[in-house]
Amino acid sequence: MELLFWLSLALVVYIYVGYPIVIKLLAACPKKVAFDEVHQPTVSILIAAFNEEKEIESTIRNKMALDYPADKLEIIVVSDESEDRTDEIVETIAKDSPISIKLVRQVPRKGKTSGLNLIVPEATGDIIVFSDANSLYAPNALSELVKNFADIQVGYVTGKMVYTTEDGSLVGDGCSSYMKYENWLREQETQVGSIVGVDGGIDAMRRVLYETLNADQLPDFVQPLKVAEKGYRVIYEPNALLKEEALDDPDREYSMRVRVSLRALWALHDMRQLLNPLKHGVFSFQLISHKLLRYLAFIPLLWVFIANCYILDEGAIYVLALIGQLAFYGLAYKGKQHTTDDDAPVYYTLPYYFTLLNVACLHATWRYIKGEKQVIWKPRAG
Repeated sequence: MELLFWLSLALVVYIYVGYPIVIKLLAACPKKVAFDEVHQPTVSILIAAFNEEKEIESTIRNKMALDYPADKLEIIVVSDESEDRTDEIVETIAKDSPISIKLVRQVPRKGKTSGLNLIVPEATGDIIVFSDANSLYAPNALSELVKNFADIQVGYVTGKMVYTTEDGSLVGDGCSSYMKYENWLREQETQVGSIVGVDGGIDAMRRVLYETLNADQLPDFVQPLKVAEKGYRVIYEPNALLKEEALDDPDREYSMRVRVSLRALWALHDMRQLLNPLKHGVFSFQLISHKLLRYLAFIPLLWVFIANCYILDEGAIYVLALIGQLAFYGLAYKGKQHTTDDDAPVYYTLPYYFTLLNVACLHATWRYIKGEKQVIWKPRAG
C-alpha cells in the first residue's frame, strides 16, 4: 500500500506540477508565429443558438461593433429549433444591419455540432469564427485572432476567456486561478508548437480545414485536433479577449462540467490515433499529459486517499498526509457554501473548484464506460 500511495501521489504531482515544468522546458526554444497586425481576411462568425432570446441581441450587436471592416465580415446564426423569440430577434437585427446577418433554422433539433455542420457550407469567409450565443468579445478581439493566420502554418486560433459575474466583474479566485493556470499552459504549448485545448467561445480556423463531425462530437475539441493532425498549428492568442458570464449555481456548473468532460472523453476516443507518441511525438505527449491524464486524475487522487487510510500506522508522515487531505476537502466543502460570494478567499474557492472538476470527471467517466453520449442540452444548465 505504501508503494501504491507514493506512485499515485507522484502521478498527481506530475499531472498538475510536473507537466507544466516539462512543457516550460520544452518551450525554451520557442516556435514563433509570423503574425501580421494588418492581416484582415474575410471572416464568417458562426453562432449556434437554442432559446437565447435573453442573450442573442447583445451577442450579435457585440459582433457588429467589432473593430473590423464591415465588408469583410458576416454573421450566421443557426437556431436549433428555438421555441422562443430567438429567430425573430435575429431577423429583426438583420434587416437594418450594415453587416450581412443570416439566420438558418435547424429542424428537428440536433444540437450544436450538427448546427455548425449545417451552416459552414453557407459561410463565405476565409476564416470561420465560433462564438457562443452569450459570448461578448473585446472590440479588437477579432483582429487579434485573425492576424495569426498570416502565418501559413497556423490553422486554428483560440482566444482568452474571462468569466464575469452578472455585474461584469471578474469571478472569484478559484475559477480565475484555474483559468490563469490553463492559459499559462496554453502560452507554453503555443511556443512548443500547438495547444491541445481551446475555450470554444472565441475560436477561429481556416474554413478549408473544417471537417463535418458526428452530432455527438465536441467541435471545440475535435476540430482543433483534426487541424493539428493535418500538420497545422493550433495556437493561443491572449490578446483576443472574451467575457462570458459564469454560472452562479453550483449544480449548473457541475452539470456543465460533467457534460463537457463526457464529450471530451469521447473526443479522445474518436481521436485516439493522436495518443501514439511514436507517430505524433511531442503533441501526443501533450495530449496524454494535459488532457487524458487530467480527465483521469481522480483515479490517483482516490488511491492516494484510500492507500493513506491503510498505512496510517507506518509513520507520522502518513498521519499528516491524511490530515492534509481531509483539511483540503474540508476547505472544498466550505468553498461550495461560498460560491456566490465574490470576495470568498482563494483557500476556499480553489479547493472547491479543483474538487468539483475531478468529481465531474469521475461522473463523466462512469457515463463514458456505460456508453452514454450527450448531443443536446439546455444552454448554461448542463
